[in-house]
Amino acid sequence: MGELRESKKRETRQRISDIATGLFYARGFDAVTVEEIAAAANVSKMTVFNYFARKEDLLLDREDEVKLLLREALGERPKGQSPIDALRRLVDRLREQKHPFARIDSQTVGFWRVVAASPALRARLREIGDETVDGLAVELAGPNPDGLARLVAGMIVLTWRTAYGEAIRVFERGGSAKKANAAFIALIDRGFAAAHGMAASSSQPGPHDDAARSA
Repeated sequence: MGELRESKKRETRQRISDIATGLFYARGFDAVTVEEIAAAANVSKMTVFNYFARKEDLLLDREDEVKLLLREALGERPKGQSPIDALRRLVDRLREQKHPFARIDSQTVGFWRVVAASPALRARLREIGDETVDGLAVELAGPNPDGLARLVAGMIVLTWRTAYGEAIRVFERGGSAKKANAAFIALIDRGFAAAHGMAASSSQPGPHDDAARSA
């Protein structure tokens, strides 16, 4: 019974998110109210907030997935593989899977147009980026990461965000999806190489095979 209840909760959450996303695409994020989303999903406004802490999370609802992917990539890496190499391999794996986090096409570009048009979504995205840096620094160097671990984590997150943004610009200027994805990988490689250089500059070992010694 409990499993069925959890399954229904996941279905309801996904249905609300899908309906909200459709409304955001059609009218823009800022023009759609939570009341309208609740009515379209045939639920109460309170139910919407039971599943999503804030309106922005109706669209930017994959923060937990980002954290899980990073954690798994680092925790399951082969012996001898550096954390940065493991994260670089994660990029390749997501591309092979055609995952939205590492794919540029008309669908993903449409999503980011909605985000770009909303100050509230852009602000929330910056918050998610900061939270991701903090979490990644802990994954790299343990519960009390030093400045270098935070710098390396920040470089990785900035690289991914910048590479994605540049790829979208290539696509929107008329470039093919192939050219956009090539631009994405080119910046990923340069940014991750810079993160390697940062990590290699430290002579202080970290408590959890941190980036400073393993990269």
